[in-house]
Amino acid sequence: MPRAFDTPQLLLPDAIAHHGRWRAGRPALICGEARRSWAQFDAATNRIANGLIAAGLRKGDRIAVLMASSIEMVELMFGAGKAGVSVVPINVSVSDAAVSAMLADSGATAIAASGSHCGRIDQMDVAALRLKLAVDAPSPARDWTGVALWRDAQSPTAPNVAIAPGDECNIIYSSGTTGLPKGIVHSQGCRRNWAIDLGLALRYHSGAVTVCSIGLYSNIMWATMLSTLLLGGTIVVLPSFSVPELLDAIQQHRVTHGAFVPVQLQRLLERGVQGSDVGSLQAIMCCGSPLPLAVKREIPHRLGCALIELYGLTEGLVTTLDPEDFERKIESVGRPLPGQRLKLVGADDREVAAGYAGEIVGLGRVVMDGYHNRPDATLEATWTDDAGLRWLRTGDIGRLDDEGFLYLLDRKKDLILSGGQNIYPADLEAVLLEHRAVVDVAVIGIPDERWGETPLAIVVPHTADSTDACISAAELRDWANARLGKQQRITAVIFVAQLPRNPNGKILKRELRTTYAAFHV
Repeated sequence: MPRAFDTPQLLLPDAIAHHGRWRAGRPALICGEARRSWAQFDAATNRIANGLIAAGLRKGDRIAVLMASSIEMVELMFGAGKAGVSVVPINVSVSDAAVSAMLADSGATAIAASGSHCGRIDQMDVAALRLKLAVDAPSPARDWTGVALWRDAQSPTAPNVAIAPGDECNIIYSSGTTGLPKGIVHSQGCRRNWAIDLGLALRYHSGAVTVCSIGLYSNIMWATMLSTLLLGGTIVVLPSFSVPELLDAIQQHRVTHGAFVPVQLQRLLERGVQGSDVGSLQAIMCCGSPLPLAVKREIPHRLGCALIELYGLTEGLVTTLDPEDFERKIESVGRPLPGQRLKLVGADDREVAAGYAGEIVGLGRVVMDGYHNRPDATLEATWTDDAGLRWLRTGDIGRLDDEGFLYLLDRKKDLILSGGQNIYPADLEAVLLEHRAVVDVAVIGIPDERWGETPLAIVVPHTADSTDACISAAELRDWANARLGKQQRITAVIFVAQLPRNPNGKILKRELRTTYAAFHV
């Protein structure tokens, strides 16, 4: 039976227009002293969309964004979506060579850059770029267009572009912790699903005030922004992260929600929250890398709010440990969100039973369309079951308990194979982190003539003037080995000042394996 009434679609451009009308005076964006109401945000994104169209960009074209976090960056990314132009946000901390490679791979025909990043682009071969938009550039070349005047010269009326769920929304490049970055493609419908599913799981609502303290190119921040924008909340952008600035923002703007990586929460615990009013916080999320158990236990008590640990990939698949299960399942990363399925498969690609380790695979409506220009990588990341369904391989090793809670063991590529036995570095790292002298740690496998591989621990100790640091590397190794199984024992401990991490807090173990490949005891 046909429907009696037409049903409007709901994608992110539609949500912005909706809130621009019905929540016109409410704050949508805050960054320092700058603010945008929902009406202003809706009008600004319309102007940007119309400007891109006037510059010759069409639905399916791409705009790269190389910018410091700001209101303008949010407006540009979501304004592009209203024109049907796909966004390619680029990590500002990567090398010029990597930026150039991502521009070429994505096929972007426009770019928006801020500050000194404009000068970086000027040193590259960017003949394919038809439009170059500059924000706060010190002295951009003549072929750059200043965003503010360009935007304000466009019409604030919604562009006449039909956006469909299958249209490309963005290409986000992987962090590159295990190789060269790959472009991860999400459609408009997929991103709408991210917003709905995470909005529910992370307890967002129309009164949410969400702090964004990581670079807005990160998928962690995209997920956070999507949920807030869908529901009509407020995004508070921090141009950079520091604990004092974070606490000031929480107190000043009565922040209710936020997403963080473990290293940020560790710094927050070290600094403390004494003297700061954090009573507005309702729920915060942590993701990006495993959260040390001691930090995980302490954060809800220090901040007085729910902590939801999220496991997931930019490619898709998400589990969350809900506050209701936090105490009794604290060592797990929860269960998959509704609408997603999760399994574990062994080395023979057969499903393994609860209690056994296997690679995590998943499917659901937030999984990417595939890797841009990389059918080989998409195929490599696919596991096909007996019914012909295609599941996303995560490359992570986990274990399910009898209630379906997932426990992370390690990255498949970080697994150490020693004497025919699987050693999970995360198990060894958890033991080392129990010692009060250890601030940070990474365990990697190094070549060993007898065992094939053997574990090496790279440790960041407390500072030398701290009483907690009074232990030698050999003593720490012996302390840990007394608590580890015989086949897990660490061959050596090396003290370093810091571990290499990407902006999302993931330790770059590939770099460590390269650095210590020739290490001998």
